[in-house]
Amino acid sequence: MARFIKKQQKEIGVSPDELLFIGKKKSENTVLKIIDYDKNNVKERSINSVKEALAYQEKTTTTWFNIDGIDKAEIMQEIAESFHFDHFIIANVMNTHARPVVREHDNCLFLSIKMLQINDTENSISFENLSLIITKSVLMSFQEKTGDVFEPVRNRIRKQKKRIINSGTDYLLFALLDVVIDNYIYILSILGDRIESLEVALLQNSEKSIIDAINNHKKELNYLRKNILPAREMLVSLTKIDSDFINSKNHVHFKELQNNINHAVEIADSYREILSDQLNIYHTIVSTKLNDIMKFLTVFSVVFIPLTFIAGIYGTNFDFVPELHYKYSYFIMLGAMVVITILMLLYFKRKKWF
Repeated sequence: MARFIKKQQKEIGVSPDELLFIGKKKSENTVLKIIDYDKNNVKERSINSVKEALAYQEKTTTTWFNIDGIDKAEIMQEIAESFHFDHFIIANVMNTHARPVVREHDNCLFLSIKMLQINDTENSISFENLSLIITKSVLMSFQEKTGDVFEPVRNRIRKQKKRIINSGTDYLLFALLDVVIDNYIYILSILGDRIESLEVALLQNSEKSIIDAINNHKKELNYLRKNILPAREMLVSLTKIDSDFINSKNHVHFKELQNNINHAVEIADSYREILSDQLNIYHTIVSTKLNDIMKFLTVFSVVFIPLTFIAGIYGTNFDFVPELHYKYSYFIMLGAMVVITILMLLYFKRKKWF
């Protein structure tokens, strides 16, 4: 399936609020986890049903309800009905190909963004759709599979760091988005190191493997930009939104996120230009080598033109050629050829034609 445009036949004509999983299944089971905290206590546990999470909705504590695995329609249906969410919201959660978006509803704020991760062993970049729903006391995060980049946030909560412990779900939202965007920059830095190392290899060795590496990096960079640019649009909308679910004192943090993702876009654009320059350098080097080869072949051909001319004259089939029966004619002809060759090479050298 195409990497940039993904549309399945089963999606055509489907109602926007139908709970249909769209994407590649990445988890066999759905795992539900709760982290509930305030300035006095932190409680972390796995739960077996959505109903167990309902009790946290009325608490004064801050609750992070994480769902790993979003392909089970019955569980997603239960979440929608238990928390009174519009089915359109949960349908968006189950669509892993949806663009990043932010929408405010009567009882929640919904966001989605692409979470990128790099596999250092396979040198590959993978994406996962991350959906977030915020209420007054509960933040729900929906992930396609178990395992994420949010462990630093969990550790801050476990260690009861004042800023995150004393703030609500809106600050928790900022912390999660901050990790996602920092990961964008981290992946770009790794890709950037590889791109910059190509420049040295390009000048030392212009084999076809270099052009293959440049094209591969261009594909990865375009794939990153395809996910980062819509995320920037979403964050711009988030900073402008006047929502009851985001405290005004935390707007400065979301502005910081906007600055960070602008920085990520600038880095991606810079490396895109570097790759284009490297591609031009490669073609210039190849053209220069080709010109050198053609120059050598031209000089070689020009040198042999008079020699061929001389040999042609003495190769004519006439008996009455004055020099034909002279004792030293053959050696004189060879000597003339050598002298002409040397004189022509000296002339070409003087003109710096080779």
